[in-house]
Amino acid sequence: MTGKQTALTEFSRLESGGLWRATPDAQLREVLVSFGEATLVISDTAARPLTHWSLPAVSRLNLGERPAVFSPDGGQTETLEISDDLMIDAMEKVRKTVRRRRARPGRLRSAGLGAAALAILGLGVFWLPDALVRQAMTVVPQVKRAEFGATLLGHIQRVAGQTCRSTLGSDALAKVHRRALGAQVGGQVFVVPTGAEVSLYLPGGLIVMNRDLIEDTEDPAVVAGHIIAAAGQLHADDPLAALLRDRGIGTTFTLLTTGEIAPETLQSYAEDLFATPPARASDSVLLPLFEAASLPSTPYAYAVDITGESTLGLIEADPMQGRDAAPILTDAEWISLQGICS
Repeated sequence: MTGKQTALTEFSRLESGGLWRATPDAQLREVLVSFGEATLVISDTAARPLTHWSLPAVSRLNLGERPAVFSPDGGQTETLEISDDLMIDAMEKVRKTVRRRRARPGRLRSAGLGAAALAILGLGVFWLPDALVRQAMTVVPQVKRAEFGATLLGHIQRVAGQTCRSTLGSDALAKVHRRALGAQVGGQVFVVPTGAEVSLYLPGGLIVMNRDLIEDTEDPAVVAGHIIAAAGQLHADDPLAALLRDRGIGTTFTLLTTGEIAPETLQSYAEDLFATPPARASDSVLLPLFEAASLPSTPYAYAVDITGESTLGLIEADPMQGRDAAPILTDAEWISLQGICS
């Protein structure tokens, strides 16, 4: 067990209150603070997650002072005040552990990564880049994927604005997410004020949607369709694999030998992904996902292309043709979801 894992295990059940500010102009809000696998989880007083901060990226803004003030990136755009001494000590121990781990980049995060590194050192000269990416997909643990996804989300928020949150709207969005992908699927959907007309699927199951994808329709099935389309990106091409292929063999080799991806690499990739999102998955990928969710694909198809020309396959092969789909949200829930950014 690594030092970081030990620290996180020690504090895995620790929870405290805090005061969270989503933007410099926002009011302080009472929240609950706890540790996730690779993130700091900030929830409302009903224990509903509001946001996740990547633990390696968390910085303290006022060393030695009380209450302690933390931010997800040191930029002070989003802050968290903690007065509980035990939680502050825990945060400092985890941050110290992370810094110590980063100071020794040659040390691997797990036995699986170590074995992979040895194999690459012996045979790497003969391996093609795609082979290295496939190897990375087999050894990078879910906790690292979640960490990378949280970091990418943080960088996207710098470009797109802070994620929109409201108690009722977030509850409704979570309900659509469960309906679209199944109750057993983890992850979370985040709505940002600006962005492309497609949803993004990040490592760790995080989905990012532009508010227009919700506000420019009167049918919850369209929102569910965008969530399914994001999941289709995962089925078509693992988002971590796409990152590694895009950033080249050096990034892949660094991940396999150190368990890390350079912060500047994640930042630049997040900006590029936001500006040029991946293409929509093929109909052969999407249609089974709509069928599994018992949702029609036609509303989503016309939302993507009002003429239906480029999405004809989703319309003609709609798995719910001639069948009634169960309601996704009540009218009140739909109103709350459409107002999530208000």
